[in-house]
Amino acid sequence: MQIVLLTALGVGGATVIGALLGFLFKNPSHRWNDIILSFAAGVMLAAAVIGLILPSLEYGGTLSLLITLAGIFCGALCLNLIDKLVPHLHKMTGVDQELHSEKNEQLGKVLLFVIAIAIHNLPEGIAAGVSFGTGDSLQALTVAGGIALQNIPEGMVIIAPMLASGMKRGRTFVIAMMTGVIEVVGTLIGYFAVSISTVILPFALAFAGGTMLYVISDEMIPETHAHGNERAATYSLLAGFCLMLIFDVLIG
Repeated sequence: MQIVLLTALGVGGATVIGALLGFLFKNPSHRWNDIILSFAAGVMLAAAVIGLILPSLEYGGTLSLLITLAGIFCGALCLNLIDKLVPHLHKMTGVDQELHSEKNEQLGKVLLFVIAIAIHNLPEGIAAGVSFGTGDSLQALTVAGGIALQNIPEGMVIIAPMLASGMKRGRTFVIAMMTGVIEVVGTLIGYFAVSISTVILPFALAFAGGTMLYVISDEMIPETHAHGNERAATYSLLAGFCLMLIFDVLIG
């Protein structure tokens, strides 16, 4: 339980680290953002497949394939529903370009952006927590590490729009920190859910994997390919994926 709690704090804390970096680098270049976010996408892709989907097939029994496929699509559909209720992350990351006029209206857009990130953080946290249900702490830490790495540039993205809207630095940091707290809660929910009933473990693993695949495809890849840095973003994603593959082979 102790390692789960520390992991939850680490996953949520990564957003805080990103927020602190956001204060130092208020306007990082699109190229830098795209490379870092793509690397995180590659790490998350490997974590989703190796740490969640393949174990789901292993623990699913005679209906493993059906359970895993159902879980993946249910996870994706869940986030699809969320995306219909809140703005897309990749559509809101450019909000700072419009913040110099009508700041009240823009502040509302910024807060919607923050809400969108917070809502996305919940299933990501659940994915980290569910992965501990396999009993393989290394795989679970791989999944959590991929999510945490993705949270750093996400935390950086939050800061600039809020500062540009006129929000005080202290309040900006508190709001960014709360988005990380939501991920901590999600991690604990995921862990306790599979601890109470291991029957749901295969479906829960696939569901978590589906949410991560959805975030990668619907949010991260479009964002990293929207500013003319497609080639660098592609190789960065491959580097992230291969790094996690190397870790899995050498340490697993």
